[in-house]
Amino acid sequence: MSLLELKDVSMAYGGKVFALQDINMTVEKGEWLAIMGPSGSGKTTLMNIIGCMDKATSGTVILDGIDLTDVTHQQLTTMRRDKIGMVFQQFHLIPYLTAVENIMVAQYYHSLPDKKEALAALDRVGLEDRANHLPSQLSGGEQQRVCIARALINYPVLILADEPTGNLDEANERLVMKIFHELHDEGHTILTVTHAPEVGREAQREIIIEHGRIANSEV
Repeated sequence: MSLLELKDVSMAYGGKVFALQDINMTVEKGEWLAIMGPSGSGKTTLMNIIGCMDKATSGTVILDGIDLTDVTHQQLTTMRRDKIGMVFQQFHLIPYLTAVENIMVAQYYHSLPDKKEALAALDRVGLEDRANHLPSQLSGGEQQRVCIARALINYPVLILADEPTGNLDEANERLVMKIFHELHDEGHTILTVTHAPEVGREAQREIIIEHGRIANSEV
């Protein structure tokens, strides 16, 4: 069974303006998939649906064997918390909490904070020595690595990364992509959303979105 399956998924606003139309795609467990496309193509809308942040107007979305078609928004929130690890372009770290505390907040909303486990997650991305630093004391690359550690802390079935290198310089981009390669080698399922061809090429497979539709046939 596929980890993620979308069947005839569309998203319309006001019943007339389509951000997505008739999206069909699957993601297998352990796969690394890149969703590519220019700004306004619909890839962010697709990410929001896959990430349980929004519901499609029509079609079927199945994540880890669960049909999301008729679930409530509260159930979507639970799915996002339990199944998905999010990595954002803008980091979204809480500015007055240290690196390790930012990770423990994610644990709190899932189950119970565990500082030892949070420190281990930071060590996994090479940042245990920065555990007590505030986000303002970290470089952009370090903040993104904290985000990756936070995404991993609750053992998600899917890592969903939105433009994960968009705010990074070339050196930090290479470092972050190295971590994604290591995670993929360990068996994690990764979906990256990006407009950068060099980032998309790192994945096993690319899906190109244009004008709300899948433009390439290998999906």
